[in-house]
Formats: sequence, C-alpha cells, structure tokens
Amino acid sequence: MEFKNLSLKQLIGEIKSGNTTQQEVYDYFLARIKTLDPALEAFNLVHQTAPKQDVHTPLVGVPIGVKDVFSEAGIETTASSKMLEGYKPPYDATVISLLKEAGFSSIGKLNMDEFAMGGSGENSAVRITKNPWDTTRIPGGSSSGSAAAVAAGMVPAALGTDTGGSIRQPASMCGIVGFKPTYGRNSRKGVIAMSSSLDTPGTFTKTVEDAALLYEIMSGYDPGDSTSLQESTIINPEIWDRKDLNGVKIWVPKEYFIDGIEKGVLREIDGAINTLRELGAEIVEVSLPHTEYGLAVYYITCPAEVSTNMARYDGIRFGHTHGGGADISTSRSEGFGKEVQRRIMLGSFVLSSGFYDAYYRQAALVRELIRDDFRKAFEQVDILVTPVSPSVAWKIGDKSADPLKMYLADIFTVNGSLAGLPGLSLPIGYALPEDGGSVELPVWLQIMGPALGEEKIFEIAHVLERALQKSVERKKPNIF
Repeated sequence: MEFKNLSLKQLIGEIKSGNTTQQEVYDYFLARIKTLDPALEAFNLVHQTAPKQDVHTPLVGVPIGVKDVFSEAGIETTASSKMLEGYKPPYDATVISLLKEAGFSSIGKLNMDEFAMGGSGENSAVRITKNPWDTTRIPGGSSSGSAAAVAAGMVPAALGTDTGGSIRQPASMCGIVGFKPTYGRNSRKGVIAMSSSLDTPGTFTKTVEDAALLYEIMSGYDPGDSTSLQESTIINPEIWDRKDLNGVKIWVPKEYFIDGIEKGVLREIDGAINTLRELGAEIVEVSLPHTEYGLAVYYITCPAEVSTNMARYDGIRFGHTHGGGADISTSRSEGFGKEVQRRIMLGSFVLSSGFYDAYYRQAALVRELIRDDFRKAFEQVDILVTPVSPSVAWKIGDKSADPLKMYLADIFTVNGSLAGLPGLSLPIGYALPEDGGSVELPVWLQIMGPALGEEKIFEIAHVLERALQKSVERKKPNIF
C-alpha cells in the first residue's frame, strides 16, 4: 500500500481496521526517508525503531516528524544550531507528552532555521533543506524540514512553530496545510524559545481535518506555561458535514493586496475568493489602518525578545564552549550563526538605555493598535482571507545576502502573530515563478480568525478545501 498518499486520519483508519500494522506503516516511512532525504535534507535525526503503541489510542502509533526545537527526553535537540550540538533534554515538551499519551511515534528531528530565525531554511547550521517541488528552491522557514517532509510524503504530519509565519509560510511554499492556533492554546513549555510573546507550536498536515485532529490532542491548559489558556479546545464534529458557506461573512483586507504580489499568486487567490462567493459566502472589505506598521513592530519586538532568550547560551551553564568556558564572547560567536547574531545585536540595541522608549516601547504601543484593528474587524466578519507571501518559493540563495528582502517575505503573516490570532495556510492552486522557473509551484490562501476562533477556521477551510480538491490534487511534487 502507498501510505504516502494517505492522510493522517486515513492511516489511523487503516491500522484500526487491521488492513496494516503500526510496524508496516513506520517501516514504510522510514524507507521513504532513506530514499528521499539525501536529496531533500529535511531530517537532522531519524529514529530507526518505532516504540510499541496501544492501537486503541487516537494516533495508534502513526509516525510524526518533530521540528528540532521541541524537547524530547534523552533525544538530541539542537534547534539546528552549533550552540546546542549534542544537547539532550531531560524532559519532554508538554505537547510531546500529550502526543505520546495519544499514541504517536516520533520518527525523527526535522531541520529548521537556527533557533527558528529565518524565512527560508537557509540559516540552519546543519544543512539547507530543499523544496520537494523544485530542489533548487527554498521550502520556506523557519520550519523548513517539517514542511518539506510532509510535502514529500516522508511523514504524514509534522510539528512546527510559528513566530511570525514559520508554519504558514513554509506550508504555503510546499503546498500543504499549515496551522497556527491562537497564542496560548498550545503550551510552549519545553519548546526552545525564540520570541516568547510570539512563539506558537502548530502543525503541518495534508488536510484540514488532520490539522484539527492534532489540534485537539496538543492544545489545552498547562500550568507549566504562564501564557496557557483555559478555554475549551473541543471541535464540534458537525462542522465536517457542512457543504456551503451561506451566511458566512469573509473579510478581504485591502491592505494585504499590495503592489509586488506575483501575478500568478494574485490570479489564484482571486480565483479562490470567487469560489468562496460561489459557495455562498459574503465577501466584505474591512480596513486595518495599522497594517503598514506590522513588519517594523515585529522586527523590533522579536529581536528584543531574542536577545533576552539567547543570553542563557553562554557556554558555561549550557551551550557551545570555547576554551573550557573562559571566553564567553568567542563561545557565542562560534556557536551562533549570522542571523542569530544579527537579531541579538538589534534586540540589544532597541532595549538599551536611551533607545528603549524610542523603539521598544513605541513598538509595544503600536502592537496594541494592531490588535485593536483585528478586534474591531472581527465584530463585523467571521474570518479574513489574505495571501501568505508575495511570491511562490524562490531560488536558494536569491535573498540570503539581503536580510531586509528576506524579512519582507513575512509581510502578510506577522500582523496576525502580533495579535496572537489563529491562522491556516491552505493550498489553492499553482503558478509559475516570475524568476524564469519552468515548474509550477503551489499557491495558497491564508485563513485567519479571531482569538479562540479555531473551529470557525477549520469549518470554512474544510468547505473550501473540498471545493478545490480536484484542481489542487492534479499535481504532485516532482520528487513524489
């Protein structure tokens, strides 16, 4: 049986029905990793044996890839950085514990931008992951390995983290479903921190239903995370029966449709919006007046928190050590890559005496205005739809020499992160890149909802997913 074509839900059904076994499924994906990963370089570590799982648990032992930022007890977890080479956490992250209770099998650690800092996967200190649709192109970042592994059928699902778009953007570049819940829905305990007020664990899957399945398992209150939310996370199963979008108000913010979006991307998004209309949704235009400030606010807030979180890696308590730990400066310069060093320096600057009020404090005030824009808008509509990125996946090396050009790729995802909102990236079609590439690449729609609006996002995304199923499934990655 070709398990690569099956969703997580379908694989669970095959095991529970007795058509296959946990071991057969695990061995299949292990063999696929062995065949494909030398070309894609998505994995930092692969587990050769599967733990025995109870077939009566929700996940029945189905293998799932883990971004190399989630602590797993006794398993090397490096955040794709030299700084943490050889580090083995003494405990599991909360979401890993919840998945274990539900019967998942961790099949390996997935590559990423170092400490989750980057939007292309090129900042890993280990390897550069390739896009399964075209191996000359980036898979997106920071969760590069997670997106590539699911898109290539090396795993049915994978874990990622989203700080400013690091699930939604790579999912879009690789043509799969990427889901970021409301900030605080999934515990951050045991997840190596990058920017503590933004980091959000989430998932990469083949379908919207698979994303909801993992969301219900991973989410919930955790007393070990001070930002954890206590509201119910149960999804009403009746949403999967919905066939139309009659009565749904969908907001298309004009500020997200700017000059610079590739024509093919814009064409597919316009087509998806027309499909939403045909399904019965009312399309409403609502303004977000502070949208233009989002990128600046993010690249002040995030580096400030980075500089604080990275301070613990001094080569003494833990982290890469130079000369027995006597030279902290050299330990850090050797252990951290260029992007991490860049954000530490920027963050230290905006938090320094004389600049805190001018930069960080002002960014915090504008962040609240951005949150308020979304609150007011969601009083009028159910969800909003936007692009995820201005372009399809670009060639490896095209933007790596220009950090500002790379940062602009986050322009459509950072505002939702600053507001702590849930968001989902859904494949909707294909377009040729405008840089002369000859392979059509995935195009996507970002579907965002109000805080705690996960169920509505799943419901609407599932209806659209089914309406576009034939056109989306007509293509597979070349490596498939």
